[in-house]
Amino acid sequence: MALDSGHIQLWRNREFVLLESGRLLSTAGTASTGIAYTLLVLALTSSPAKAGLVGFARLAPYALLALPAGVAADRWNRKSLMIGADVVRALLLGGLALAVQLDQAGWPLIAAIAFAEGAGAVIFGVAQAGALRAVVRRRQLPAAVGAQRARSAAVDLAGPPLGGALFEVGRALPFAVDSASYAFSIASLAAIRTPFQEQQKLGPARLRSEVAEGFRFLWRQPFIRATTFLYALGNVTIPALLLVVVIVGRREGFSSSAIGGLVSLFGAALLAGALLSPLLRGLLSVRGIILLELWTALGSGLFLVWPSVWVLIAGMLPQAIVIPSTDSVVVGYRVAVIPDRLLGRVESVRSNLARLLDPLGPLAAGLLLSQTSPRATVALFVAWSGALLVWGMTSVAIRAAPSLQELDELSSDSETL
Repeated sequence: MALDSGHIQLWRNREFVLLESGRLLSTAGTASTGIAYTLLVLALTSSPAKAGLVGFARLAPYALLALPAGVAADRWNRKSLMIGADVVRALLLGGLALAVQLDQAGWPLIAAIAFAEGAGAVIFGVAQAGALRAVVRRRQLPAAVGAQRARSAAVDLAGPPLGGALFEVGRALPFAVDSASYAFSIASLAAIRTPFQEQQKLGPARLRSEVAEGFRFLWRQPFIRATTFLYALGNVTIPALLLVVVIVGRREGFSSSAIGGLVSLFGAALLAGALLSPLLRGLLSVRGIILLELWTALGSGLFLVWPSVWVLIAGMLPQAIVIPSTDSVVVGYRVAVIPDRLLGRVESVRSNLARLLDPLGPLAAGLLLSQTSPRATVALFVAWSGALLVWGMTSVAIRAAPSLQELDELSSDSETL
């Protein structure tokens, strides 16, 4: 697919290229350790429930720490926060690799490090929204978010099989490689010259009042409010179903690298969807893209007819193809319209709401798989997706979804190259 002029200008932007290239290796390492956590806990305990608890611990900081992280991102230097988060995560994963190598890594320690790593990801992610807005023109934000999703999809494609292969070589190896990958991210962030926030006068910090200001802005924007709550509930399903893929794959006799290959198919579909995102944005309205994702979320229901791990992952692929397009329009619009002084707080409130139930997905899946069949587990999440589809089709705010042309109407004096 040929790139349009907007995409060409985007990739000629030195600061954007540094921001994205710096995250390339670090996110690849994170994608590889995502599956390595599950494989390590299963190898040590043979317990799907404990594997689910570690998945819960890794995602829990998104619900618990997003609000203070957002206040910090609006008041403190965003670049320093991002570099600090990378340094801490590098040290944590290096420590876990050492503990695994010395046979000192019990599953409570694994869960604790997974939680701390997730905390670093929350701080980095909230600050990163301001970094993106600082280095990209507002009219290019949907394309920039689409490019981010393409990068994420590429590492999601390579990460799981890499993690599985590294785990077969040595259980500590995926964590050691991920620890080393953060050095590239730190160097790239340090090389960016553009400030990550506008100059502003700050009064005394009061967490409750500052978070409340961000929440009020979000609540007064019907489209942002509706998509926040819709995806808060929708975020439960994908990590839960991917955990089902890993555990069912194990039960069906797949090796660690083969399971990584299965999970990477989801990443391949995300990458294909990222490449198709400019086309879908041209063909469909914002509402049409959102509804398309909600419809395709029902694809995992094929597993109820034919309970094979291959069928389950195949049923998830249509939704994966649409996700980058949904992200590009929803996230791109949201980051464009939020004032810079509120960006960290609004994003943290949105992240807190959107990820509040996220950790419950793998936790519920692990507990259900310990007590009932994979088919019954998947049926629950398919029913959940069906309810969200009904909500999306009847939502007044989504029916009145904005047009991306509105980004061109924003005042040019608030844009930053």
